[in-house]
Amino acid sequence: MLAFFFDAFILFAAGGGSGEGGFSGFWNTYLNYPGFEIWKFVNLAIFISVIVYLVKKPLSAAFKARREEIRAELIRAEEEKQAALARLTEVEAKLAGITNEVEKLKKEAQEEAAAEKARLAREAEVEAEKIARQAEGEANRIAAVTKLELRRYAVAESLRLAEEKLRSQVTPETDTRLVKSGIQAIGGLN
Repeated sequence: MLAFFFDAFILFAAGGGSGEGGFSGFWNTYLNYPGFEIWKFVNLAIFISVIVYLVKKPLSAAFKARREEIRAELIRAEEEKQAALARLTEVEAKLAGITNEVEKLKKEAQEEAAAEKARLAREAEVEAEKIARQAEGEANRIAAVTKLELRRYAVAESLRLAEEKLRSQVTPETDTRLVKSGIQAIGGLN
């Protein structure tokens, strides 16, 4: 159809007047200028029209698929953004509550430390009393042993002094008299 109009246009231009005055003069002067031939542009327009017509369906399908893919990516990105905002809100809420939780944990730790300190103090008192009782018992035992040793020493020393005193006072005559009186006390010599 385009070729028909183009042919009609050429015929009209060729038959439309004589000389240089009418449409053919305009054609030859402006439209058929060397390097600017209108037929080149018409050829280009026809070529582009054919290419667009042939490529339009595959390209439009590809562009439509790409558009749908981009739309799906935008929807997915929006969903991820909403999920991230929800997580951010959750984390901010946790961070807001964490200071209270930290204070609570500090208070609990202080209470536990005070309770542990009191428990350790009670245990230390009980242990100190136990050690004091043990030390007192040990001191009593050592005192008893020492008293016994002192008594033994006093007895031994008394015996030694008495023996020395007796030895110094007993002479051979006193000794003989004492032996004889001892023999008589047991019933004599038979």
